[in-house]
Amino acid sequence: MELNDVYDEHRNLTGRVHRRGTPWRPGEYGMVVCVWVYDGQGHLLLTRRAKGKSFSGTWENSGGAVQAGESSRQAIARELFEETGILAAQEDFEFLDTDLDRNIFYDHYCLKHPVSPRDIVLQPGETDGVMWASFSKVHWMIRSGKICPIIGNQFFRQEAQLRLRNMPKFTG
Repeated sequence: MELNDVYDEHRNLTGRVHRRGTPWRPGEYGMVVCVWVYDGQGHLLLTRRAKGKSFSGTWENSGGAVQAGESSRQAIARELFEETGILAAQEDFEFLDTDLDRNIFYDHYCLKHPVSPRDIVLQPGETDGVMWASFSKVHWMIRSGKICPIIGNQFFRQEAQLRLRNMPKFTG
């Protein structure tokens, strides 16, 4: 049974916990974290949602719910490791933005971490595929329904920031 901290509408901890999978009460909010891993050469790391999960077979960035007692940064480091085997220090994640959707605060991060797909350790029951995708491929995947619509909307909001960080730097 996973427990999540309950926040108020101003993102203050209430001291209460919520059992995952149960409805949120009015005025209660949870927190989810997401990370765009990039290689510095114009590619984003995507994982495919395993069979049996909502939106199974679609591609996404890594992320998940913040567990009770965790900070946003602790949660993103844990989620990325659980879903891909990538171990990164909390301070290595660069905060992009936060938004609110119904009862969930979403914290979005990015992380430069070039890694071979062969070195990714997928979490059974969570992820069953991995790829590096260019920005144009991500656009095509969104248009073709291969990326979960929620993740596609996040991508469009953060694309400019991701492009600034993720293009090769040329020295002259």
